[in-house]
Amino acid sequence: MKKFYNRIAETALLPFLSVIMAFVISGLLIVFSDAAVLKVIGSPGKFIKVASSTFMNAYIALFQGAFFDPHLTQGHTLLQGFYPLSETIVTATPLILAGLSVSLAFQSGLFNIGAQGQFIFGAIGASYVGFHYTFSPVVHVTLALLAGIVLASLWGGFVGLLKARTGAHEVIVTIMMNYIAGFFILWILKTKSFLRPRRIDPLAPNIKPSAELPHLLGSTMRLHAGILIALLAAVFVWWLLNKTTIGFQFRAVGANASAAKTAGISVGVTTMLTMTIAGALAGLGGAVHVLGNQYALTSDIAGSFGFDAITVALLGRAKPRGTVMAALLFGALRTGGRTMEANTSTPLDIVLVIQALIVLFIASPALVRFIFRIKNLQSQGTLASKGWNG
Repeated sequence: MKKFYNRIAETALLPFLSVIMAFVISGLLIVFSDAAVLKVIGSPGKFIKVASSTFMNAYIALFQGAFFDPHLTQGHTLLQGFYPLSETIVTATPLILAGLSVSLAFQSGLFNIGAQGQFIFGAIGASYVGFHYTFSPVVHVTLALLAGIVLASLWGGFVGLLKARTGAHEVIVTIMMNYIAGFFILWILKTKSFLRPRRIDPLAPNIKPSAELPHLLGSTMRLHAGILIALLAAVFVWWLLNKTTIGFQFRAVGANASAAKTAGISVGVTTMLTMTIAGALAGLGGAVHVLGNQYALTSDIAGSFGFDAITVALLGRAKPRGTVMAALLFGALRTGGRTMEANTSTPLDIVLVIQALIVLFIASPALVRFIFRIKNLQSQGTLASKGWNG
């Protein structure tokens, strides 16, 4: 029973408390940056009333913008009130796949900082097949997704090859390759193969309707089949890591590469395979983003998905289930933040503050344990035992 409690506390309690602390501190920033609150700061009674109202209104607006807005049901069905939730899921879908990419690499002891570049190449492959060819819907979507997966897996696998053959550190290599991918997409969007006809700005043609991922809740909501793909990918990563020999090798190399080598595991092959699959997952995220949401390749198609994926993987403790939940949280912050800004004039930048504080507390579990008087847990098989908790 004690071991079960330790496992729950290590994998769920600390991240949960980190999120709560981030929201509380960010709420204080919202309160003390509000002009109405500062006006009554000399009157304790009025200050508490106005401050609490400001705090609650900001987070109520955040909730309405991320999950359910009762105002949207007026003149419509109850389902329409969940439009914000559909937007949260749409935003989280590519983030889940990119986060799984980083999480898988973490499990093998690798830092895949290159999810951004892999995401870009996945989007490029899916976009080209999406607008250049014509097939039946199911075949077209499948081929477009495969194109993104193949391109990104090659891009990620090259990093694994360099590390295995030359010992080049994957962090440095992936950071440099992110730059290459970023400038590559700027160049390719100016070529005749990708530039939209009669346009001079870097914008590819729209993918054909047969390549679009189908909507799950009708045309009034943007929720598409990409979330099903992302959840299946999470199940696949869990199965791969926990039920297969290859997954055991990944985890063995991540735990102790020298011991794994002594046991007969090829560290080089494992490294290449890990980065290839990680690249494929991030590329699938880029492909899903194009086929289900954007419909056209742009120079900023990746946004910050590849970099946010690192935070998502950390918050999810490099576990598939945790990564999915963390991505949904970040999706909610993104979508809800816009409503919070519109309804309460709270700057959208506060969302970035919340994300930054979450990362800070996740990276400093000893601080969270001290604040909440939680005993230091040394459970085996977690990131704590691998040095992730400092």
